[in-house]
Amino acid sequence: MRFAFAGFRHGHILEVHAKAGAQPGCSVAAASEEDAETRASIAAKVKVTHGDYRKMLDEIPCDAVAVGDYFGRRGEVAIEALRRGKHVLSDKPLCTRLEELEEIEALAKEKRLAVGCQLDMPQNPRFVLLRETIAAGTLGEIHQIAFGGQHPLLWGSRAPWYFEPGKHGGTINDIAIHAIHFLPKLTGLTFKSVVAARAWNAFAKDVPHFMDSAQMLLTMSNGCGVVGDVSYAMPSGCGYKMPQYWRITVYGSKGVAETGPNYDHVFVCLDADKEPRKLPLRDRAPGGYFESFLAEASGRAPGFPFRAEVLQASRTVLKIQQAADRGLQNAEL
Repeated sequence: MRFAFAGFRHGHILEVHAKAGAQPGCSVAAASEEDAETRASIAAKVKVTHGDYRKMLDEIPCDAVAVGDYFGRRGEVAIEALRRGKHVLSDKPLCTRLEELEEIEALAKEKRLAVGCQLDMPQNPRFVLLRETIAAGTLGEIHQIAFGGQHPLLWGSRAPWYFEPGKHGGTINDIAIHAIHFLPKLTGLTFKSVVAARAWNAFAKDVPHFMDSAQMLLTMSNGCGVVGDVSYAMPSGCGYKMPQYWRITVYGSKGVAETGPNYDHVFVCLDADKEPRKLPLRDRAPGGYFESFLAEASGRAPGFPFRAEVLQASRTVLKIQQAADRGLQNAEL
């Protein structure tokens, strides 16, 4: 599987670059980046061969295109790659507009191409154990879920394009995609509606158009209510170390469970418990978005189940973002 890389404007894509360079049967065929500052910042890790991704695709044979450009451009790059018959693996978000997503889906289905995204929450040992706990019926029927995905804004060190009009595409689409992808897998339920969603500027006062705060109220197929906050509200110094940097709390008819990446356990408390319990983590088998993408791109996973997950999650989160942007209520998902 020969990978060509289109853009490195967010550091997440460097993980894909490392995997493509180390995975047996994979290689990095080429890399493009038009921004001089970004090229300089990645020079020690990436050999940039082109300044224009279209010229790269014209000149370099490849099987898959990994997309790491700024958010607002990713849909364009993915569509161009699919038109040329290339599989696409993107950093999240895959795109920023529903019209782009529709074209991506149509091209992928027509040409039988894999479309993957860097969605790694389902492989986190904490969330795997939470999923197993729910699947075992420990919490009973799931009635409420609260998730927080608050990030530090990192004003002054975060990439400047985040705050340039047209390049970011919305805080819900940026961050909430992880939870929107994972919660159906966690519960076995599907999303039904966005009751309300809101995005507003609270912290980045120098760029009032940048909606750095975002909350949403959703329903799932059994009536379960979901409350989410994905604001850039964490302190810059230790924001990624806080428990609120990704935390999921699940309330069922028999009890409650909670965990997150900064937990060393899954917290569980049932009706009969006098004290809350901490379920210890266990080692997990390797796997994840990269392996799922390779399986579909190589034809080893018929039916493109990972592609379907990525497209559905992207569609749902874009509709929630749209509800926040337009002030829509009780919109179907």
